[in-house]
Amino acid sequence: MDLAHTEEEEDFRARLRKWLTAVLPGLPPKPDPTDWPGRRAYDTAWQRMLYDAGYGDLHWAAAPTRRLIFLEETELAGAPYVGANFVGLLHAGPTIAAEGTAGQRERWLPPILKGENVWCQGFSEPEAGSDLASLRTRAVRDGDHYVVSGSKIWTSHAEVADWCELLVRTDPDAPRHRGITWLAMPMDALGVTVRPLRTLAGTAEFAELFLDEVPVPVANRVGEENDGWRVTMVTLSYERGTAFAGEVVACRRVLAELAREARKNGRWDDPVLRRRLGRLNAEFRALWRLIQWNVSEAEATGSVPGVGGSVFKLCYSHARQELYDAAAEVLGGADALDLDREWVHERLSSLSYTIAAGTSQIQRSIVAERILGLPKGR
Repeated sequence: MDLAHTEEEEDFRARLRKWLTAVLPGLPPKPDPTDWPGRRAYDTAWQRMLYDAGYGDLHWAAAPTRRLIFLEETELAGAPYVGANFVGLLHAGPTIAAEGTAGQRERWLPPILKGENVWCQGFSEPEAGSDLASLRTRAVRDGDHYVVSGSKIWTSHAEVADWCELLVRTDPDAPRHRGITWLAMPMDALGVTVRPLRTLAGTAEFAELFLDEVPVPVANRVGEENDGWRVTMVTLSYERGTAFAGEVVACRRVLAELAREARKNGRWDDPVLRRRLGRLNAEFRALWRLIQWNVSEAEATGSVPGVGGSVFKLCYSHARQELYDAAAEVLGGADALDLDREWVHERLSSLSYTIAAGTSQIQRSIVAERILGLPKGR
């Protein structure tokens, strides 16, 4: 693995830094975290700015190392994150780029890159979360359409989305991993009902999705019928392999802020706290190197991120939770955190990371079976 950057990559970094320095001061204030229509408008406007400046396609069209430079520099500069665009840019878009037909790529990718379309993720169901292959949402072929009925839960950004990456069961008699199909469903189709879910942090970026005989064109199928599980593994590889890269940079920035605050308020004198922050610093530096390793492997083989993404996801989820536990300790406990809404939101949302994008238990099973070669559990 070569972690050194080429002259061209460093030139790209310099040009990106210059552009960010010029445009970020002119951005409007961020909307309230609970205002998802406002956040959609803010996030899509930023994506359009990136597109117009030539940075819109970095999430899947550029070389992985250049993509990491982009994520690192935008986060260090305090640029907006993908926000409401994250499913389209980090999950559905890369999947369509890898598995879609030429017509599908032409149809769906440019609107994602221009900030014109927002996608949501319709994977989990009330009885099919970690055990995703148990999903029951049915799609019955009727001529040139599928008729879809069922429900989804934890559907990210459904209330502001134009499209949904949807997993359905097209063959109920097949082994459960072999009867699944990946569809792109328009959210304005007849029979789609969205019911927002309020999280512990007080926001509603998730929703329940109810599907009552929703017609979805067969042309919206990505991959072959009943081959959706393999396509889904491509989606999850991106989700676990590189989708959190910017967040690792953000966590390192937060850690530096905590160290500065601890020096100001006297908490730095506590050797236990110093060791804790030092260990977290080492963990996040190692996680960044792991991302680079995963990306280098994908770039060398010309493939999607591999099972190393599960190692990353497992370690990152727990490190992020401990980071915000340490933040509570540095800032003085719950009373101090109540004074800063952003810290409260981040601490509460960190609790979800051992569940989102595949639970830690699932990641341990993947590591055990596919990396360590251990027998499958019963």
